Amino acid sequence: MHFPHTFFGVRNLFVIIKKKDLLLGAALFLTLGIYLSLTMLRPSVSSFSPQAGGERVIVVDAGHGGEDGGAVSADGVVESHINLAIAQDVNALLTFLGEDTRMTRTEDVSIHSQNAETLHQKKVSDLKNRVELVNSTPNAILLSIHQNSLPKSKSVHGAQVFYGKVETSDLYARSMQEALNRAINDKEKDAKEIAPTIYLMKNVTAPAVLVECGFLSNSSDSTMLQQEDYQKKLAVVIAAGFLNAVNSREEAEG
Repeated sequence: MHFPHTFFGVRNLFVIIKKKDLLLGAALFLTLGIYLSLTMLRPSVSSFSPQAGGERVIVVDAGHGGEDGGAVSADGVVESHINLAIAQDVNALLTFLGEDTRMTRTEDVSIHSQNAETLHQKKVSDLKNRVELVNSTPNAILLSIHQNSLPKSKSVHGAQVFYGKVETSDLYARSMQEALNRAINDKEKDAKEIAPTIYLMKNVTAPAVLVECGFLSNSSDSTMLQQEDYQKKLAVVIAAGFLNAVNSREEAEG
C-alpha cells in the first residue's frame, strides 16, 4: 500500500495540529487511515545509510536489540521487541508525512561490531555504533524509543520524555511530553533533562530526545505496551508532538 506524501498537504496537517488540540491532531491521523495501515508501511530495509542534504533527518532509534533485550516484563516480554514495534510505526508515520528519516535498526538485532565477543563488549559496541550513526548524519535529530522499569515501585506508570544537552532538544521533548500527557497519561509528567550517565544521549552531537513509553514493571502499562493498537497510538502521539515542535520552531524563525 502506498500513500502520497502530499495527501492533504503536510503543511496543512501542521497547521491543524498547531491551531487545534493535539488530541484532535492525533485523531486526524487516525482518520486518514494511518493508524490501521502502519504495519504495511513499516520499513523492510535493515541497513542504515546516512545521506547528506535536506532540512533535517530524524534518526529513529529502537533501543536495545538482539542479546540485549533491555527491561523485561513480569511475563517475560523484553523491551527491545516493543521498542522496535513503536519505532517502526513512528518511522512509517514520519515518512508518510514527508520527513526524511533513518532507523538505527529494523530487526531484533544488536548493531555491535563483529569483533565484540562478550555481552558487555557487544552492548558497548552497539552504543558506540549508534552514536556514530547519529553523528555522521547531517542535520540529524535523534528520537530514541525505550520502555522503563521500576520493580521496587510497581505502581509507577506512564510515558515520559527526556532530552539531551544539545540546543532545541528540550523544545522537542516538551512538545512530545505535552502530547503524551493529553493522550496517554492519566497523570501529567514533565519532560526532563536526561542523566549525564546515559551514554547515547551524552555523546551524540545532534538534538536528542528519549521517550520512555511506559513501565514494564507496572502490570497495566505492561499489558497495554504489548498491544499493537496501543503501540500505534503511542507512535501517532509521539509523531504529533514532534511535528508540533517543528511547526513551532518554523513559526518562531519566521
